[in-house]
Amino acid sequence: MPWVVVGLGNPGPEYAGNRHNVGFQVVESLAGPGTFKANRRAKALVWEGRVADRRVVLVKPTTYMNDSGQAVAALCSFYKAGPDRVIAVHDELDLPFGSLRLKFGGGDNGHNGLKSMRRSLRTGDFYRARVGIGRPPGRMDPAAFVLRDFAAAERTEVPLLVARVADSVTALMELGLDVAQSQFND
Repeated sequence: MPWVVVGLGNPGPEYAGNRHNVGFQVVESLAGPGTFKANRRAKALVWEGRVADRRVVLVKPTTYMNDSGQAVAALCSFYKAGPDRVIAVHDELDLPFGSLRLKFGGGDNGHNGLKSMRRSLRTGDFYRARVGIGRPPGRMDPAAFVLRDFAAAERTEVPLLVARVADSVTALMELGLDVAQSQFND
């Protein structure tokens, strides 16, 4: 049974640098140039290959964030992967920018991508790589904040953060949650 690594984000070039799309960036990093076979399936871009000698399906839903779960549920059915083989990589407002937390299960904490996944999978029992994007400044609406690009000072750090998250997902699949948490959670 493969691992299904889902990067949460919104499709289209206008969203590419948004905080909300950090999950897409991690999946793209894991796919790398030419190491995975890419195709379209179940309203998603899908890459099939191996990471750390584990069979992996990397997923970028082509629906908007609010409907991400449709693609995830369809792909889990197609690949015969249970929710306990799913890793959702997503932005997290409640963590400072640049921090990372791996966990299993939990609620959606107001994140519409997680809400859609929980609804479509009928459970919250899947892994999460929570990528800290920080809180909005002042009284800015959180929905507007997540749809903004990273600030100039943050942009220099994003490639390092994405690489670290990709490494943590690899460790989770290879070594298990406890070891990966001890190495990467901050």
